[in-house]
Amino acid sequence: MTKFIMHGCNGAMGQVITRLAKEEPSVEIVAGIDIADNIDNGYPVFTNPKDCQIEADVIVDFSVAKAVDSVLDYALGRKMPLVLCTTGLSKEQLDRVEEASKQIALLRSANMSLGVNTVFKLAAIGAEVLAQAGYDIEIVEKHHNKKLDAPSGTAIAIADAMNEVLNKEYSYKLDRSQERAKRGEKEIGIQAVRGGTIVGEHEVFFCGPDEVIEIKHTAYSKGIFAKGAIEAAAYLKGKQPGLYTMSDVIG
Repeated sequence: MTKFIMHGCNGAMGQVITRLAKEEPSVEIVAGIDIADNIDNGYPVFTNPKDCQIEADVIVDFSVAKAVDSVLDYALGRKMPLVLCTTGLSKEQLDRVEEASKQIALLRSANMSLGVNTVFKLAAIGAEVLAQAGYDIEIVEKHHNKKLDAPSGTAIAIADAMNEVLNKEYSYKLDRSQERAKRGEKEIGIQAVRGGTIVGEHEVFFCGPDEVIEIKHTAYSKGIFAKGAIEAAAYLKGKQPGLYTMSDVIG
């Protein structure tokens, strides 16, 4: 059995993971960390990470970017593997993540869904073929009106997956409203939509002469991300220090 601490346990995703973990006999949440402790989760909740000294195999983080520094400090202090699901991290935080992975096993993914991680691979294949043929690449992502970061970490990760096979020659265009100019040849446009209760939708467009190829992923429930986080926690248990991704989990 994998025992883990849920950082951000009383947030929306933390609650979904809590419910699914209760139905999964191979894992157990033994403690939670959150700024609020007004929910009975069936396990102790600590508002200060330093007060949580309960034994566990892994920490799972689904919080907000400003809380990531403290969970990194906590994981490093306890030499405990960390599944980092929070998006919208700054460059400084990403650098810290890379440094931390030299001391602990750390799995970071912009999206925990099996389907989305398959989209990364499909988009890279498409880019490798179609960009050389002069096709323009655009990404549109849609999320609920409570999401704080834009564009989504997943949209950036899709762009990164494509840019990797394009020798990192492409720049990302997040806003076209501030200039009046023709589209650049080597750019990936990324647009964000925020509204209602959209769980998550990502579309990749390869736009060429007289045709458009689309790759689309739609999430209908947060459960797909929660399931991936639980699988990642089980995978990371006992792993050596290093930086892991969901690609390692799904094989």
